[in-house]
Amino acid sequence: MALGITSSIIVMQMGFKALNIARDSTLAAQIMQSEIERIRLMPWANASAAVDSITELPATESVSIASMFTSSPQIAAKFSVTRTVTADGSRPDVRYITLSVSWSASDGRTQTRSFTTMYCKNGLYDYYYTLAG
Repeated sequence: MALGITSSIIVMQMGFKALNIARDSTLAAQIMQSEIERIRLMPWANASAAVDSITELPATESVSIASMFTSSPQIAAKFSVTRTVTADGSRPDVRYITLSVSWSASDGRTQTRSFTTMYCKNGLYDYYYTLAG
């Protein structure tokens, strides 16, 4: 009986650990989606000095997520986000944006999730229409 109880406790601990990693992975995906949506609202080039633009984003930058999770500062403190923007060498109106979210899991291991997308001036569909036309 002691063996059965001990085994079930170990299995429950492993299950809770897997559940915590899944929960944090979901939050990381939501953070990346929020940052991509924020970037989509930016203009391609800067029309005024007060507004950030895609062409002015630094090559690598840490992104503050405190404004995304104002109701839970613990989430903002747990996750760190890095954004990398790379220009396409052959197409000046294309940028590759990579978001990496890192956090420390309950067992102390560092977890990282990344997402890379291609961002085009005037949107993806306009770029392919002008390329095909």
